Amino acid sequence: MAQTNVNIRMDAELKKQFDKFCSDIGMSMTTAICVFAKKAVKEQKIPFEITADPFYSSANIKRLEKAVADLDAGKGKKHEIMEVKDE
Repeated sequence: MAQTNVNIRMDAELKKQFDKFCSDIGMSMTTAICVFAKKAVKEQKIPFEITADPFYSSANIKRLEKAVADLDAGKGKKHEIMEVKDE
């Protein structure tokens, strides 16, 4: 079977994490991406569920746009900084 190169761009930190994950399960990133491609072609679909990020919902975008407009108009609200802890 003839081989070809595929170039992709991704976030450097994601690449580092994915490379470690692949190494931990005993395969290269190339092998993992080939497994993904073979399964997608065989099943004729993305082989896992993809869901929308609720951050980008139209309701949230409208809320964010209103908040920016309020800030621009000098009507901003002050919020305390929240600390988010990793689970």
